[in-house]
Amino acid sequence: MLTLESTVLDALDLQLLSALEVNGRASFSRLGAVLGASDQTIARRYRKLCAEAGLRVLALRDPHVLGEDQWILRFRCAPDSAAAISDALAKRPDTAWIGLASGGTEIVCMTRPRGPGDHDALLLGKLPRTPGVVDIRAHQLLHRFYGGPAGWSRKFGALDDEQIAALRPRPEPGTGPARVEPDDEPLLAVLRRDGRAGSPELQRATGRSESAVKRRLAALLASGALYIDIEYHSEALGYPRAASLWITAAPGALTSVGRALAGHDEVAFASATAGPSNLVVTAVVRDTAGLYAYLSGPLGRLEGVQHVEATPFLRRVKQLTYELPGR
Repeated sequence: MLTLESTVLDALDLQLLSALEVNGRASFSRLGAVLGASDQTIARRYRKLCAEAGLRVLALRDPHVLGEDQWILRFRCAPDSAAAISDALAKRPDTAWIGLASGGTEIVCMTRPRGPGDHDALLLGKLPRTPGVVDIRAHQLLHRFYGGPAGWSRKFGALDDEQIAALRPRPEPGTGPARVEPDDEPLLAVLRRDGRAGSPELQRATGRSESAVKRRLAALLASGALYIDIEYHSEALGYPRAASLWITAAPGALTSVGRALAGHDEVAFASATAGPSNLVVTAVVRDTAGLYAYLSGPLGRLEGVQHVEATPFLRRVKQLTYELPGR
């Protein structure tokens, strides 16, 4: 289990962060009741997390549930071009988790296309013609082992099972298949900016009644088509370093290795992927020594792992939806 290594945040801050990961739309009064604090204290701590840890609550489509393709792109760039290219990519709405790696000569980027045309426009149209791009490798994500609705902060164990159960949204019966309709887009546009947006704002954006908005949002969340996520700076918790790990596992061990990776404290994301390697992992650690300890320890001891390539991030450029200032 991870331990909080922060001079800025305390145990209640970590509990609140974890609670928002369970139910990002829970009211301050409900959060306070579960965490044993007043709603005024929770509101104050929430503002602190936004200001000092970069906290944002937002709603995201789940490509894994919706059957939408998702890719991780790796491309090598001329050293004097990588920063400008990564910054340009960060402005695109169809990119996420952009990192500058390999001493500043490689960009790792996850795409969030909503259809084949979106992916083709980026991979086959825009990038190959970009000056400074030397080489492009595209890895299609095949099966998610960890990430998406399962967030990294839960690996701190800040909440017990009873608290988690008290926070989970109540299930909605009879929601039907996971599907996002065209007339859901105004609702999703608001929630991508602010996952805690209230009913009046959602009503204005959609033109629907309060009850209709609540029913549709509940149905989208219950079906898994949409989930409420949080993004924040891991360095605020004392874990400023991250790396992409490109892992080759024996084909027969792919599932067992992927499931084992999902249980490792350092792993914030793990997926089977097509390409030269068959697993990709995002590892978050305190420092370079922590990365070495993970590579030589828990990962190195996994039966079925044949090869590992680590690409530490020199700078994280973009999280899920928004650009990070130069760090």
